[in-house]
Amino acid sequence: MARPRTPLLSRERIVTAALLLIDTEGLDALSTRRLATELSVSGPSLYNHVATKDDLLDAVVDSVMGEVDLSMFTAGVPWPAALRDWARSYRAALAAHPNIVPVLAQGPGRRPNALRLADAVFGCLVEAGWPRGQATRIGALMRYFVTGSALASFAAGFPEDAGLYDAADYPHLGEAHRLAEHRGAVDEGAFETGLEALLDGLALRYERTVRQGRPGHPGHPDQPEHPDHQGSRATKAGRSEGSTGS
Repeated sequence: MARPRTPLLSRERIVTAALLLIDTEGLDALSTRRLATELSVSGPSLYNHVATKDDLLDAVVDSVMGEVDLSMFTAGVPWPAALRDWARSYRAALAAHPNIVPVLAQGPGRRPNALRLADAVFGCLVEAGWPRGQATRIGALMRYFVTGSALASFAAGFPEDAGLYDAADYPHLGEAHRLAEHRGAVDEGAFETGLEALLDGLALRYERTVRQGRPGHPGHPDQPEHPDHQGSRATKAGRSEGSTGS
């Protein structure tokens, strides 16, 4: 009976195995020796597909970035809704692989999927009329918010020992021991609250700095003044002159 063949080694297979190892045991568990053992190959054979451990980590992070949905940026969706849908998909990808978030938070680097993500967000904002400088800052703001929300659970940081929260010391934390029990709802609710607050604030800023700056908008300096406003200003000017001459 023929022995089962070991699957051919490939970069994709190495990256998949590395991500699984990081997901189950954390970043510190990843080493060339350990990964070779998991794949039933010799350590040096890995270097035919990945140059260094940093190269491998970049590939793993980029595979996670490939899980983020970007379709909303080409579907004609208004920019606030596109950012909302993208942020939720982005967070879902990070929530599925929380141990990789510290590496991902360092920025896109040379990772193709991460660069496509940055390009899609920036392009959406610029096409909506945001100045390029502000679009850059908004993209950074959204990335900080999403990655920060995925770094750790707020609710899980409170011990479940009710006796810890003595009313004399912490008069407002009488129910804090229950937070960990409801971590999913607390953390998800916090993310959604923050996301809506960010988008509401950006919508107000957009109205002030983008829409009002467009020719044709009532607030634009080149827009002809409404006749009623002209008459009102003329009346005020006449009153002012009369007061001065009296």
